[in-house]
Amino acid sequence: MDNKQDLPWDNPRFRNWVAVARACHAVERAVAAALAPLNLKPAQLDVLMNLYHHPGMSQHDLARKLLVGRSNITMTLPQLEKRGLVRREADDRDKRVLRLALTIEGEALLMRALKVHMALIETAMSQSSPAECDMVGDQMRRVAAAMNVD
Repeated sequence: MDNKQDLPWDNPRFRNWVAVARACHAVERAVAAALAPLNLKPAQLDVLMNLYHHPGMSQHDLARKLLVGRSNITMTLPQLEKRGLVRREADDRDKRVLRLALTIEGEALLMRALKVHMALIETAMSQSSPAECDMVGDQMRRVAAAMNVD
């Protein structure tokens, strides 16, 4: 970018990317505020959702699925364990591996949190027709694939 003609401000791709980023940030803030009364953070909700969907996954697999470092999971799991929401169990075949599962309390909190989360998603995505919503999802999956993200 050697001269002002190369600046991105007038590039539609740049403007639209900024709009996507701003919308994502706005939704993240709304989710955090809505989950606060449940004493739950968005990252913790991500853990609970993934353990519900993939019970018995390892800490390593959970970190990979959430696109975070294992240290993030190592910090989050004890908080959830202390609250009685998650349990870690040794793998029957490999004692070095810990398998993760929701407790009954964890599943109950997840169901409450999902109602809150889904209401926000409905509000956000109702700004688009079903076809537009599918188009946005398809496009974001292509973006993620282009960035080599699972």
